[in-house]
Amino acid sequence: MTKFTLDKTLPKNLPLLFKERAKANPNEGLQASKDKDGVFQTFTYQTVYKNVICFALALQEIGITRGENVALISDNRREWLISDLAIQTLGCADVPRGCDSLGNEIRFIISFADCRYGFFENARQLKKVTEKIQEVPLLTTAILFDPLSKEDEELVSEFKNLKIYTFEELMQKGEALYSANPEENTKKIEAEMDLTQPDDNATIIFTSGTTGTPKGVMLTHKNYTVQLSAIHNFIKVKQGDWWMSILPVWHSFERLIQYVAIYFTAGLAYSKPVASILLADMDVIKPQWICGVPRLWEALANGVNKAMVKKGGITLKLFRFFVAVGKGYANAKAKVLGHICQIKKRNKFFDALCGIIPMILLWPLHKLGDVLVYKKIRAKFGGRINIAISGGGALQKDVDDFYRAIGLNLLEGYGLTESAPVISFRNYKEPRQGCVGAIFPTMELKILPEENGVATSKEHIGYGKKGLIYIRSEQVMKGYYKRPDLTAKIIDEDGWLNTGDLGLLTYDDEIKITGRAKDTIVLLGGENIEPAVIESELLTSPYIESAIVLGQDQKYLGALVVPSKENILAYATENNLDTSDYEELLKTKEIIDLIDSTIKEKDSTANGFRVCEKIWKFALLPNSFTVGEELSAKQEMMRYKIVEKYADVIKPLFEN
Repeated sequence: MTKFTLDKTLPKNLPLLFKERAKANPNEGLQASKDKDGVFQTFTYQTVYKNVICFALALQEIGITRGENVALISDNRREWLISDLAIQTLGCADVPRGCDSLGNEIRFIISFADCRYGFFENARQLKKVTEKIQEVPLLTTAILFDPLSKEDEELVSEFKNLKIYTFEELMQKGEALYSANPEENTKKIEAEMDLTQPDDNATIIFTSGTTGTPKGVMLTHKNYTVQLSAIHNFIKVKQGDWWMSILPVWHSFERLIQYVAIYFTAGLAYSKPVASILLADMDVIKPQWICGVPRLWEALANGVNKAMVKKGGITLKLFRFFVAVGKGYANAKAKVLGHICQIKKRNKFFDALCGIIPMILLWPLHKLGDVLVYKKIRAKFGGRINIAISGGGALQKDVDDFYRAIGLNLLEGYGLTESAPVISFRNYKEPRQGCVGAIFPTMELKILPEENGVATSKEHIGYGKKGLIYIRSEQVMKGYYKRPDLTAKIIDEDGWLNTGDLGLLTYDDEIKITGRAKDTIVLLGGENIEPAVIESELLTSPYIESAIVLGQDQKYLGALVVPSKENILAYATENNLDTSDYEELLKTKEIIDLIDSTIKEKDSTANGFRVCEKIWKFALLPNSFTVGEELSAKQEMMRYKIVEKYADVIKPLFEN
């Protein structure tokens, strides 16, 4: 078992960490961002540090004082990190949100968090606020990252009581202040850094609201620095490495990666989670590291598969053959090295015996596949990535298998916004498929017995037994902003936080997630069903884009299924079905039978599902789930909204 160490040298807050790295390695690249012509420009640690000092001076000048909560409504970009560090430098906390957020969410957050100042990516984001300006009575000042267009200037004139600046305008103001006396002004801002204490809020991240009103998670500087002290045990980032930054930066996972890059004196290159844009940018940057959500990894894998199908012939046959070889080799190697998830105690010697001969036999083919196929696929990701990270949701087994086959070590992690966020992480040296990795050494964890989502004891139930996951750590949030009542519901008097997740502890002290306690379906027969596990299996089908399993207080399970339109149309064309009207196509016997057989294949006893977990009836939805309707800003299904929206479709599923 791996022995973990902690870095005891970290300063007390994030701006001081940035200061240390900038002073020690001023000429290392920190940011790579596209200019107006779409060409990446690189900015060094020294340059960005000066930007932060100048911008902090400007923010002081316009009235921001220690203890403010400052809204930060923007997607990933160079200005985001500068603003984040400048806000924290002044002893303030930012309150972030992405551009895909709805107006009512943004207005609620700004008002509830008592924000007088707000950063907005562009005028469109600000207009989400000003369309009902009365709902944000405290907001007096807005800073826009993008320049104002002529149309946007109307916004400035319309709201006389709202002072509006652009980022460039404030940066110029800060540079002018700095130039008057560089040494004294730098000392002035650095003195502010020193005043910020470990338990001061660094940020307030509002949850995405999958089950109701968003809650503001208060995360302190210590929550992050404690986590950073352990990160070197799980990933080995070299000074000068580059990360592609593509996930929404207001999410706790990508937020941590910003600081991980600084901790290792690495760089951040900004791109978009769109396959065509991302792959082109990766070809330019040639990054060593990238974080993505499962949907991104699935999309990239599907893109490779589609390209091979398009080529067809011997190319497609070779591709499929060597991917199968790669999967077989990876599985055999895992047995030999003991990298098998131990839900039950395994005989590692016997596993090694079972794996050694297939590994030896497949090795030559695997090496040939690397030359002919795997390297070419990895080259599409820039050619320098051997390890990538998946977070923000469960990684599908078939997607995981694909990347293992081509030699890209895809590490899966697990965490919560409330834990800033990492609880466990697959170790790059011992990646075990089927679990979400080893518990962080800064984290205490126990599994408690539960009934209907409630712990029935405070005693840890041991290895291999499913229960509620509880954690305790200095990583855990200070609490929910202005909601001590909700904080008390999730964190007990001994400091243990109820994650709401169901899981078990493997015999290698790693975690396997089995579902969400609050999502558990209890059938009339008393059977407890974890819908997420069934849904995850259904999504391995190329014909299913989304699925939600239902059945609370019913005799059996039902499901709403969103078919993969592209693959359904391809199937229909191959089988000479009329594709002129997609909604009518979904009503045909051929398509209904296709989905029915797919569900029966996936949701079967052969795949480990109980009879009570069988889906008896389903309905097909023609349109994809969308953010703000069925999905949260993090693209998680909002079950309560889906049930409300499709009540008329769901009702017939449970009528006899």
